[in-house]
Amino acid sequence: MNEHVADRALPDPQEPWPAEGASLDLITEVLAKRLESCAILLDIDGTLLDLARTPREVWVPPGLAATLHALHGRTKGALALVSGRSLNDIDLIFAPDRFPGVGGHGAEMRLSTESEAVATHAPPLDPELKRRLAAIARLSPGILLEDKGYSLALHYRLAPHAERAIYEAVSLIRADLPSAAIEVLPGKCVCEIKQAGFDKASGVREVMRHEPFSGRRPIFIGDDVTDESVFAIMPELGGLAFSVGRHAAGVAGHFDEPRDVRSWLKCLTDGKALA
Repeated sequence: MNEHVADRALPDPQEPWPAEGASLDLITEVLAKRLESCAILLDIDGTLLDLARTPREVWVPPGLAATLHALHGRTKGALALVSGRSLNDIDLIFAPDRFPGVGGHGAEMRLSTESEAVATHAPPLDPELKRRLAAIARLSPGILLEDKGYSLALHYRLAPHAERAIYEAVSLIRADLPSAAIEVLPGKCVCEIKQAGFDKASGVREVMRHEPFSGRRPIFIGDDVTDESVFAIMPELGGLAFSVGRHAAGVAGHFDEPRDVRSWLKCLTDGKALA
């Protein structure tokens, strides 16, 4: 686990933000005292939860929901899960618990546990385009198709040999439809296709305009390529970003794996130093 962060001052003259090179213990201690002025934004797969063979096989470890509820309370509701998954899918994974969130790579959001999901003006994929992309799953047994409404994902963790064929097939479809405003999102053993014009960063920006998130300093943790758009906007929002599994460009620090993230969040709620 990386124990160094950038020198980015939070607005609290009573307790200055730790300088660059400060230990993660000190950062945890300071953040724990300032949770009421922070917004906690967390990716799910590969960040909070360990990756699984298929998207449906992920599970919520014991104690994580309690930690998220504690953070939700300490931040007075300014905690959100930020994912490529739909909010409905997120709710199924964390059931019976429910949290605010940004779903579908910024296509939808929910500002509180009581409110309903609202679309962020993101157009769904064209049905004919979706049909053509879905046919790529026939290239090999083990390719799993996931229709998220606003996007379509081709998972190949069970068929890693099919990676090149999948991307070549997607490229051919894009070449055949040059006017289609779509984006290809490469991920960890997944190729996801969505309409252009929105991403996790646009979703985070939208959430940060609304109560209880507005006026707070965002703390974002993510692991994948799709999280890089959020890493990039943290400086302009006055926030801090942490990556998982790698030291991504522009982040303040990183964690080795999801269990380190879960431990850190627990320490944050307890106000204790890391062991």
